[in-house]
Amino acid sequence: MPIITRQTNKTPLGIYVHVPFCRSKCQYCDFYSLTTKDDNLLDGYLDAVCDHIKEAGPLAPNYKVDSIYFGGGTPSFFGADGLAIILTAIRRHFDVTQDAEITFEANPDSVSDKLLHRLRAEGFNRVSLGIQCDNDEILKKIGRPHTYAQAVSAFQRIRKAGFRNISVDLIYGLPGQTLQGWQDTLDHVLQLNPEHISCYGLKLEEGTPLYEYRDYAALPDDDLQADMYLAAVETLRGRGFKQYEISNFCRKNLQSRHNLKYWTGGEYLGFGPSASSDFAGKRFTLLRDLHAYILGIREGGEVMEDVQEIPLRERAGEYLMLRLRTSLGISREEYERMFLLPFDPLEKVLRKHENYYHTAQDGDGRWFLTAKGFLTSNDIISDLLLAQDGSTPLKKI
Repeated sequence: MPIITRQTNKTPLGIYVHVPFCRSKCQYCDFYSLTTKDDNLLDGYLDAVCDHIKEAGPLAPNYKVDSIYFGGGTPSFFGADGLAIILTAIRRHFDVTQDAEITFEANPDSVSDKLLHRLRAEGFNRVSLGIQCDNDEILKKIGRPHTYAQAVSAFQRIRKAGFRNISVDLIYGLPGQTLQGWQDTLDHVLQLNPEHISCYGLKLEEGTPLYEYRDYAALPDDDLQADMYLAAVETLRGRGFKQYEISNFCRKNLQSRHNLKYWTGGEYLGFGPSASSDFAGKRFTLLRDLHAYILGIREGGEVMEDVQEIPLRERAGEYLMLRLRTSLGISREEYERMFLLPFDPLEKVLRKHENYYHTAQDGDGRWFLTAKGFLTSNDIISDLLLAQDGSTPLKKI
């Protein structure tokens, strides 16, 4: 096993572990997951992920891991033993900081005191609980395997187990959901007092069951979804939450350290089928097939696909798209220093949208989108990318 020398000047790195197992498949979900409890398949996955981590660790000697995120799928359904083994492998082969944010996703129906106490003891310090809605009828329609009462009980168990950083996932725009119903969901979840809330608008993904019967699902229209979004922004702001990204709100500066890497251009490595990475200047995705992934790791085959080196101008476009998702926004100094492109064409676009109260500038000169701007972000970013495409690179001094 390689000995990793710990240094303070290493580059921060996030690690994502995709756990592709669920009790059942939700009607709207297009993430890669399997509804199985086949011990052979689960064991094969566990061995493959740990072997993959062991193989990758020596490739990152100059990195320090400050966030680890277990997503899915349903990591809590996979169980504490497997998650603990994977976390141990990460610690053994990567330089993990003492204060690393270590998150696992959980569904209310697969949360138990035993699981929580084991994972807390292993060093997990953040839980992302998928509640989605407080209406049992709607939960049933979208295929969620739990009731709201189970969600409340799960949250209370998580808190009692000692977790002081709990995030709750919610979805608006669900079948039959009204604006008042969405407001009730927010009010009820706020009574639980989570540290972080993610509010996602329902997206119909082709190939999912909900997409197939969308015309009969009584889905809220775009205007109603927009009203739901603005209601969430107003309600959560009034209850002490800071909106730091389009869909994410937190208390006490408890932003998701891991997800911020995606939005601010940080580096991350993914393990498990379908996991994505942006590491050492390259972006790639792992095979979206568990059997192929296991076989590839076991036999030394290729498990990466769509490997790309991203040109600097494309990185500049990503800077605009991703940073404008956040409250941090963008700045002239950053943009011109990082990408050697002029900011003036972008500022013209930003000032145009400022007239419609969709963009604003803070005292430090950083541009960001307003709550209304988030609703039209695709149009704004499209305008910015067109302006960028027509710009001439700055001369190096």
